[in-house]
Amino acid sequence: MEAIMQTTVHIQQRMSQRGINGKMLDIVLEHGRLDKDKHVLGRKAAIRLLDELRAQEIAVKKIIDKGGMVVVSDNGALITTYNYSGRY
Repeated sequence: MEAIMQTTVHIQQRMSQRGINGKMLDIVLEHGRLDKDKHVLGRKAAIRLLDELRAQEIAVKKIIDKGGMVVVSDNGALITTYNYSGRY
């Protein structure tokens, strides 16, 4: 994940003028491609990201329906998985 960057007065002014909020900035910094000194998240890439997030939402809802889920691993190998029983 991107290190926290200091914001300047200039970017704060431009964000305000252009209707860009901090969450939008975070998304571009996290998911955009780096092009020299620019982080770029174009329309097509944003649509792909939204599709991926929707798929994640579906999977998370299924985990919630199960009451949670546990995955057991050891030395980089996935050993087993089961529904969470609330013991932890």
